[in-house]
Amino acid sequence: MRLLPEPGPARTLALSTLVNTVGRGTWLTVSALFLTRSVGLSVREVGIGLTVTALVSLIASTPMGYLADRHGPRGIQLAALVASGVFTAALVAVRSFPTFLVVGVLMAVADAASRGARGALIAGAVPADQRVRTRAWLRAVTNVGISVGAVVAGVGLAADTRAAYVALILLDCVTYLLAAVVLLRLAPVPPVPAPAHGPRLIALRDRPFLAFTVLDGLMSMHFGLLNIALPLWIADHTTAPHWLISACMLVNTVTVVLFQVRAARGTEELPGAARAARRAGVVIAVACALFAASAGVPTPVAVALLLAGALVHVVGELWHAAAGWGISFGLAPARAQGQYQGAYGMGMQLGGMVAPVVVTSLAVGWGAPGWLLLGGLFLVLGALVPPVVRWAARTRPAEPVAEPVTV
Repeated sequence: MRLLPEPGPARTLALSTLVNTVGRGTWLTVSALFLTRSVGLSVREVGIGLTVTALVSLIASTPMGYLADRHGPRGIQLAALVASGVFTAALVAVRSFPTFLVVGVLMAVADAASRGARGALIAGAVPADQRVRTRAWLRAVTNVGISVGAVVAGVGLAADTRAAYVALILLDCVTYLLAAVVLLRLAPVPPVPAPAHGPRLIALRDRPFLAFTVLDGLMSMHFGLLNIALPLWIADHTTAPHWLISACMLVNTVTVVLFQVRAARGTEELPGAARAARRAGVVIAVACALFAASAGVPTPVAVALLLAGALVHVVGELWHAAAGWGISFGLAPARAQGQYQGAYGMGMQLGGMVAPVVVTSLAVGWGAPGWLLLGGLFLVLGALVPPVVRWAARTRPAEPVAEPVTV
């Protein structure tokens, strides 16, 4: 199976993403230990800083996407990558909580600019019927890159010295700059002139689209099931061995790499994307039921239920991701792809912010009934997407970007 798509803009975007995410994987793996063991921040300070930067990134997403529309997404993406490299290097100079907060906020703004520009860049550089497929390729190579970065970071974690942590941070910095160099091979996408009259940030006034964004963002809480709730559940509520936590993560990563592109088929148009979202809600609910059933049973049964739940969950994850791309591209006006992709990203950030509290309170705090309640929530969220998409399709402007939807 090929790691990169066919030659052309999609391959350039995928290669740039692959290079960048190798460095990103190293930072994600060592960030907590670097900030606490090397910089000397408390766990509470790290948590506050990450929350603040997440809020900044959420607020900046749509305005940064608007800039990508107005000034050309390739230029904004290049600037964001270079800025991210510089701000990442600045982490080496962080010695206190205030400086960490300043650097973190700058990194969050650059990250928001990169996300908004990436969506507009895909929309402008790739044919409309290949946008979702391209996003699927990018997600697959992202998983490969982060996995490679995590393995590389293991060397630094084993050394557990400031020099090792600094080397990994500088590696992350270099990958940002190399990703920008690769992206220079992509032809510029012309900027879209601002409308002569009316509001600029139209995505934030598009109520049907914002309703979908909220639904999709809440649905994205399911990522917290695997990363947050399941490890605690396996360790404290089942007889399964702790190594199964890594096994479930491996099932997820490998499945995404192998099948994300295939799972995106049929989601290029709004009807298929809406149906995929509904299916995602159903299978994620089934995964929650399997996780709930793993408590209080013999170890072999618990292992089988947990692995089955992880496999079912990742199927829902594949459909949910593909559905979000198809709907966000399909509902966005051609002149505002950047800001609409930025607004779509706000939903994912919202889900990431509320997921830790929701999934730990329900799944870990309430046990099996909490898992079942979570499953019911995902089932309802998925079922609400098709009617919201129909509502949004009916309210598109005169130059439609989507055909009438029958879901």
